[in-house]
Amino acid sequence: MAESIRIDKLLWFLRLAANRSLAQQWATSGHIRRNGLRVERASAAVRTGDVLVLVLRGTVRVIEVIALPVRRGPAAEAQSCYRMITTPDVPGDAGVADCGSGLTGAP
Repeated sequence: MAESIRIDKLLWFLRLAANRSLAQQWATSGHIRRNGLRVERASAAVRTGDVLVLVLRGTVRVIEVIALPVRRGPAAEAQSCYRMITTPDVPGDAGVADCGSGLTGAP
């Protein structure tokens, strides 16, 4: 079976959520999608290659998990574990965004 990580832990490790409690709230709110399916549990498993749709700071972000982090390390380490599929700042652009595009903080 493929290696996986809980979605709340992943969001915290990737520095998309300021703390794990906030990541758990996001996951249970039903506003996150994993591979097109609604996530309703903080314990939902995420694997390498999964695509997540998140609402962060009022904008929709689509990211692909390219590696599973083993800790909440520095920002550069966290950013190397995912790639941005959408660029919310430029309408209609489906290119890969710079991973340092201000994803930390509350939605």
